[in-house]
Amino acid sequence: MRILLVLIPISLLLLGIAVTAFVWAARRGQFDDLDTPALDVLADESAPSAEHTHD
Repeated sequence: MRILLVLIPISLLLLGIAVTAFVWAARRGQFDDLDTPALDVLADESAPSAEHTHD
């Protein structure tokens, strides 16, 4: 039963860290555009650069 006296504060501390990280990320705009990164994978690459061509 004494283990609960340790685990409950640790879990509350971890919960507080997770909430703080989420609020920080939301305020910095990490969740503003969720669609574009998924669509960027489907876009064609630009023209190959000169350093990647082999003669």
